[in-house]
Amino acid sequence: MAARILPVIKLATKVTIAGGAVYVAYDSGLLGSSEQGSVALEKAKAVVPPAVEEWMKYFGLEAQLPTMPTIEFSPVESWNSGVRWTISSLSDAPTKATEYTSQGLQYVKDLTK
Repeated sequence: MAARILPVIKLATKVTIAGGAVYVAYDSGLLGSSEQGSVALEKAKAVVPPAVEEWMKYFGLEAQLPTMPTIEFSPVESWNSGVRWTISSLSDAPTKATEYTSQGLQYVKDLTK
């Protein structure tokens, strides 16, 4: 009987942990717009280091943590630059295709001479 219950308990535990992780991500705004994600990242940057220090003191660990590196990354600007690059590439595609075709034809003509 216990052999049948153990896999069910393991599955229920995994589903609960995964569901909790999705709920926390949704509740903190990570699954929302990029602005909500940026706000959630700023909140995490402010909360995580003091919490880690408190846990280390609680467990009696006195190791020095490295300082958090500053990351100058904006998801909104990164997204916009990717969109701009894609649109620019698509608008240049006919011109580039014409240039490459003429270069290919010239190469073939030079080979046949």
